[in-house]
Amino acid sequence: MTNPLLQDWTTPFQIAPFAEISDDDFAPALEEALAAHLAEIDAIAQNPVAPTFENTIEAMEGAGEMLGNVLSVFYTIAGADSNPKRQELQRDFSPKLSAHSSAINGNAALFARVETLWAARDTLDLNEEQARVLMLTHRGFVRAGAALTGDNDATMTKVKSRLAVLGTEFVQNLLKDESDWVMPLSEEALAELPEFVQDAAQAAGTDKDAGGPVVTLSRSLIVPFLQFSPRRDLREKAYNAWAARGANGGETDNRGIAGETLKLRETRAKLLGYPDFAHYKLETEMAGTPDAVRDLLMQVWEPAKAQANKDAAILENLLHKDGFEGPLEPWDWRYYSEARRKAEHDLDEAILKPYLQLERMIDASFSCASRLFGLEFKELDLPLYHEDCRVWEVTKKGEHIALFIGDYFARGSKRSGAWCSAMRAQARKPKRQTPIVINVCNFAKPSAGKPALLSYDDARTLFHEFGHALHQMLSDVEYESVSGTSVARDFVELPSQLYEHWLEVPEVLSEFATHADTGEPMPQELLDKVLGAATYDMGFATVEYVASALVDLAFHVGDAPADPMQKQAQVLESIGMPHAIGMRHATPQFAHVFAGDGYSSGYYSYMWSEVMDADAFEAFEEIGDPFDTQTAKRLADTVLSSGGSKDAKELYLAFRGRMPGVDALLKGRGLAA
Repeated sequence: MTNPLLQDWTTPFQIAPFAEISDDDFAPALEEALAAHLAEIDAIAQNPVAPTFENTIEAMEGAGEMLGNVLSVFYTIAGADSNPKRQELQRDFSPKLSAHSSAINGNAALFARVETLWAARDTLDLNEEQARVLMLTHRGFVRAGAALTGDNDATMTKVKSRLAVLGTEFVQNLLKDESDWVMPLSEEALAELPEFVQDAAQAAGTDKDAGGPVVTLSRSLIVPFLQFSPRRDLREKAYNAWAARGANGGETDNRGIAGETLKLRETRAKLLGYPDFAHYKLETEMAGTPDAVRDLLMQVWEPAKAQANKDAAILENLLHKDGFEGPLEPWDWRYYSEARRKAEHDLDEAILKPYLQLERMIDASFSCASRLFGLEFKELDLPLYHEDCRVWEVTKKGEHIALFIGDYFARGSKRSGAWCSAMRAQARKPKRQTPIVINVCNFAKPSAGKPALLSYDDARTLFHEFGHALHQMLSDVEYESVSGTSVARDFVELPSQLYEHWLEVPEVLSEFATHADTGEPMPQELLDKVLGAATYDMGFATVEYVASALVDLAFHVGDAPADPMQKQAQVLESIGMPHAIGMRHATPQFAHVFAGDGYSSGYYSYMWSEVMDADAFEAFEEIGDPFDTQTAKRLADTVLSSGGSKDAKELYLAFRGRMPGVDALLKGRGLAA
């Protein structure tokens, strides 16, 4: 029987034939695809013809198509719809893929060809993108350890293999802790919650087969529970379970994994001649150095902490008025902050939420993309990996641009958070291909027959991830390695965070924020309150984020800590972390940092990008039109279509003409003095 993962896909738009693929197909497909890719690489390395850009770099760009197909399908499903078999496969695949990467980077003949081209780069008559791809390829080999020999080379291979295993274990432990914990709600406790939270708890109970409503550790459920439940004992129980993910002892405890990961990263950096992992990692980012990162974070930390401390005093007074003694605790903040928001801004999320229907917010994100960039969206009926998934064809002036998949609802088989990935990235060489892009979210699924309602933060998340998707869909480069979001880590969040601004454009909310029951648009009075409260509680949000970023940086500067939890505590004490605010991602659940190298030493990048996105949106505000076509075209031409084909700073300067300072960010967050 033929393996569908290894066939030419004759499906519409060559999308993966999900309905034909079983879990038993993945392991044999991976083995065959790995072997095929190595054969392609070996043929390039052993080519008797002298190296040219076309027969070496461009040939490498075209190699591994079969492997890419297998991995794109597997990791899409493993992240969004896991099961024990897929988790077992992930554990098996991690060291194999690490060994495969090491075999390519350690191919001396291949590296010699790349080195030859790099040495002769000024004589090759390359265009700008080709020169960039050559530079990135050469740099990638060197940073992967291609120049290492003997024991150092063997050690690097072992280090990378072990890191791959640890990253997989970290994510699976976190998923298990999140999926195993539930807190049943009595009829009385349920009745005290707004209807939308009741619906989410009922749906979660059905999903867990719990025989009644429950609170789970899905952010889309536990956060509104902490906001609205008047039962302090239940809030404390739920918060402590949420904070303890990955630190419960036993087989799913991530603290030892974090410690080993940090030590291995230090070893990896020093093998390559760097003083520590942060210097290694940040060398290729816009920030450049750990000092530059810390300087940015501390410029934001002090005003954010000052605002958070002021807010804490007000919330603690509300706690005391309710008859509770002692300090404000982390499980109290969201509850009393919601009460304060309702009192000071007359803004009740239970009243707001019916106006933020998922369906209408999807329409809003599409509409903004259409007005800004001329994109059109047509929903299709194609078999996907889960019944909750939806897919749209994206066109521009009648030309097919991309497929966009949306997987919006939380479920026990999906890892937490929200993300965007490309199952296939855009490229024109060695062959033309259009992107297949997916947004994965974890919004609370409604009870049968009811519309899905979002919080304002949920709606912002939807716009954020769709901004990433636009970066992929509008990509217009020659080579896949510099396509879409293949950019510096502290630049990749610019398009996503910039797109969030369009959610706050009054005319967008006026048109698309319509009531789930009546269909009426959001009243102007409520709209004014929403926009007026846009920076409400920003001290809290900024503190929990920046604290996480500072801990991440401290983990990777200097010697790796023997005890990451002790290091975390030291960092938080040194910066004066407010008692009633927890890190957005404490170490045992910090998947951004420990699931892989992606955001390690790089969690600051959201803030770095926000400095740019605040300034970039001002380009539209200065014109006086958030949908100004010329500004949108300049954004698309300089940033969104260029991927990593040019240096990130060069792209931003081409759009804005200058680099921004932190002032626009502080102003946008309501933290400016």
